[in-house]
Amino acid sequence: MLTKKGKYGLKALVDLARLGPGETAFVSEIATRNNIPKKFLDTILLELRNTGILRSKKGPNGGYSLSKPSEDIMIGQVIRALDGPLAPIRCASRTAFETCDDCQDPETCQVRVSMTEVRDAIALILDNMSLSEFVAKENGVAETFVAGE
Repeated sequence: MLTKKGKYGLKALVDLARLGPGETAFVSEIATRNNIPKKFLDTILLELRNTGILRSKKGPNGGYSLSKPSEDIMIGQVIRALDGPLAPIRCASRTAFETCDDCQDPETCQVRVSMTEVRDAIALILDNMSLSEFVAKENGVAETFVAGE
């Protein structure tokens, strides 16, 4: 499940993706426009900056902006940066695998096998959806994604 941190991060990135070339936005502006607590957004934007998704500039003409074009920022990357693995349970994760305490054999565990399929389906969509496509979906412009195409 997407946490508030992930949701707020995505809302902030959509806000920044709408800026013109060379424009920046202050945390307070983004927070106000998107009804996000400023203190929480400070932390989120700092994490996105530390992972290379955003850049920041200090001073009166400063603020945050995307570090690269929105077409090159994948939603899966953003969610992993803020919320961690996409898998619904740890034993289905590719990057943070942990065996469950109650599991006899992870290789044959039907819960793990099924949740791995769920994780793969989520990753297929989110790792192939750019921020620019995400923004277009919000505006009702984008085509529906069909797995396997």
